[in-house]
Amino acid sequence: MKKLKFIEQKETARVCLDLGTGKGATRPEGFVGVDKVKHKGVSTVTDLHKRWPWKAGSVDEVNASHLLQYFTAQDRWHFVHELYRVLKVGGKATIITPYWAACKAYGDVTACFPPVSEAWYFRLNKAWREQQNYDDPDGYTCNFDHSLGYGMHHSVAVRNQEYQQHAISFWKEAAQDLCATLVKL
Repeated sequence: MKKLKFIEQKETARVCLDLGTGKGATRPEGFVGVDKVKHKGVSTVTDLHKRWPWKAGSVDEVNASHLLQYFTAQDRWHFVHELYRVLKVGGKATIITPYWAACKAYGDVTACFPPVSEAWYFRLNKAWREQQNYDDPDGYTCNFDHSLGYGMHHSVAVRNQEYQQHAISFWKEAAQDLCATLVKL
């Protein structure tokens, strides 16, 4: 009878980054805190407006909560290209920004215009860009699939889904945050 030989494989640790973590109060468990300023909850200090310090295809998951609204349009372009570069295929990024139709998107004068909207995320998909009847003036090269959700105003959040969808479509302040999940294709 032939003996089977088993090869032990090392399990590599997942690399999960919380970009713009600030003091780390809302950093997801197991995520490394990344910010441009050193705080108690920051493990990596880096300027996300420049080339990111992670190798291509080395990151499993990214969280960026209430960060992207502080980037100019050109810096947002850089952000998604660096995100695409460092994520593994199938890697996931959660991006939360103030919803464009909520006053909180305009209340912080340090935030950049325009606010992030649902329409921007379509541009991050290669197939969508190829279907458009114009040359892509932005020069996107990333390829993400995306899904969207909303952080609802507390008075709307307790209502049924049909009511919530109607509120998002027609009522200012119904949605407070835009929550996008990107998956690298």
